[in-house]
Amino acid sequence: MSIKIGILGYGNLSRGVESAIRQNDDLELAVVFTRRDPASLKVRTEGVPVCSVDNIADWKDKIDVLVLGGGSATDLPEQTPKYAEMFNVVDSFDTHARIGEHFANVDAAAKKGGKVGIISIGWDPGMFSLVRMVSDAVLPEGKHYTFWGRGVSQGHSDAIRRIEGVKDARQYTVPVEAAVEQVRSGSNPELTTRQMHTRECFVVAEEGADKARIEKEIKEMPNYFADYDTTVHFISEEELKANHSGLPHGGFVIRSGVSGFEKENKHIIEYNLKLDSNPEFTGSVIAAYARAAYRLSKEGQSGCKTIFDIAPAYLSAKSADELRHSLL
Repeated sequence: MSIKIGILGYGNLSRGVESAIRQNDDLELAVVFTRRDPASLKVRTEGVPVCSVDNIADWKDKIDVLVLGGGSATDLPEQTPKYAEMFNVVDSFDTHARIGEHFANVDAAAKKGGKVGIISIGWDPGMFSLVRMVSDAVLPEGKHYTFWGRGVSQGHSDAIRRIEGVKDARQYTVPVEAAVEQVRSGSNPELTTRQMHTRECFVVAEEGADKARIEKEIKEMPNYFADYDTTVHFISEEELKANHSGLPHGGFVIRSGVSGFEKENKHIIEYNLKLDSNPEFTGSVIAAYARAAYRLSKEGQSGCKTIFDIAPAYLSAKSADELRHSLL
């Protein structure tokens, strides 16, 4: 019997989840919910109904897990607690500073409804978080370093597009190689934000726009570019479409620590991701944790969970015996 998954929203992330479901024989996409006119939306999986979110309660006993594909700024803080009372849910909430607050809200709702809510699933927060936790436990005397990229930052790209005179843009976050090598050497350097990453922007300006002003606004934008060495390239719309239409990303977590009675031995733990498609990879992680949400619910558990709380075996379609024989 397949685990029936519903998806709320149909943006890049939700399409990534849909793609991942097709690669897992025990998962089935049962329905897509939308705030738009359902008739205007066509999904890739044949035979899957598209329903208005206004009718989501009608599916309470028809799906096993609801995946929430909305954004962290305004959608998920409202949607995840709301629907966690009705469904087992998984979201990708990624506002690190507000995870504690979000956890509390989802936990209360999920416990009230007797459901499981899994939040902040993806690669950071998510898999990178898990690596940080495990490596901190293994090497308690040491330091963490997280590098992101080279990859497209969708939020930073959107911030550039909001500048007057900008028609389109892509922004890449790029690790500083010298900083990476310092960390890998085990020297445990103290690094500033500017020393760890640079930002590279490819901008299509509207005809007649003041490119010097646009470049100045980008480089001086607080919370986005002001703290980084930023390079701005003005290119044609054709070049942007040809060379920058994808959504690649990735990065790596490094733990540098020591052991021994005299702390004489250095150790480096490194976890690396290189992703052709950020949303498709994130969707694949979410699909595995949807399986975990279903299994935890079948055991009678309820409340909010993070990636720290879930045993790895719950993610796999393989049995415990298969895992022991094939992967242990």
